[in-house]
Amino acid sequence: MPAHLDPRLLRAFLAVAEELHFTRAAARLYVAQQALSRDVRRLERELGAELFLRTTRQVTLTADGERLVPHAREVLRALDDLRAAFGPARALLVDLNSPGLATGRRVLHRARELAPEHELMARFESGLTGAAVEIVAGRLDASFGRYAGLDPALRARLDHQLVRYEPMAVLLPEGHPLASAAEVPLSALAGERVYAGAGNPRTPEWTDLARLLFEGRGIEIAPPVPLAVGEEEFRRIMAKEPSPILAVVGFPAMPGAVLRPLVDPVPLSPVSLVWRKGLVHPALDVLRRAAVELGFAEGWLEPPVKGWIPAIDMNMASTHKRDITHIGVTAALDSSP
Repeated sequence: MPAHLDPRLLRAFLAVAEELHFTRAAARLYVAQQALSRDVRRLERELGAELFLRTTRQVTLTADGERLVPHAREVLRALDDLRAAFGPARALLVDLNSPGLATGRRVLHRARELAPEHELMARFESGLTGAAVEIVAGRLDASFGRYAGLDPALRARLDHQLVRYEPMAVLLPEGHPLASAAEVPLSALAGERVYAGAGNPRTPEWTDLARLLFEGRGIEIAPPVPLAVGEEEFRRIMAKEPSPILAVVGFPAMPGAVLRPLVDPVPLSPVSLVWRKGLVHPALDVLRRAAVELGFAEGWLEPPVKGWIPAIDMNMASTHKRDITHIGVTAALDSSP
């Protein structure tokens, strides 16, 4: 082992290890491909080990490369935490899933009001599973969504704080027989095919929530549609589909469709703030405080008497200890994965 190892070399290695493609890795790091290749070769010389097998068609990790990956991530994560604790804080990258969803956006806006000296940058990854992969890789800091629906391997590397039980709704074409109702009982959807993101690799936690909700009620999950990236493309694709869409009450308006709350019972989507385990950043503390403040003021964690929440989500929520002291509104929270 060299006595001193440049962190830049580890970042170069990790980018290539995750992309398995030098051109994409160079673009991700905003460096020339030749410079990236040079850094990887230098790291191999300093470690005395070949880290990649390179051919004209593919790049693969060697056994030594596989062995280095977790160590490189740990070192770079520690350096990021050190900078956050003792230097001017970098921007906190916060995923809001979609520009139109209300809960994460409101928490972010409140955090900016509480601490304008911190930079909180919005990102849009279209689903918590997709965002969680980016968080674990260090390309994103926090996101919002259904934590219990994540793969256990992802949950093991994340922390979370329950923010809201968000009432769910259904988006109906204007000509649908249920569109004229003010509310839609779940039983009225029996025999319907309802779109819930099936086949979207970024949102399996939402499809799983739909599966649990529809089970035993005669409601089918609509088959996959072409994956749409961005709000405009989503609207265009869904306008071609006759199926109702499972949503939340704060879902943005869509032309030619009406949003109706679901009742009897009122299904609730558990929304958590999720971040990388061990992340230290002053803006994350502010974001957590903003979530507690809004939740306290608006009763976000007070489900209705006839509400429905999946058992797995309730069990995870019960592991949280909350000690909320209302002085302005200050919160100290313990969270467990």
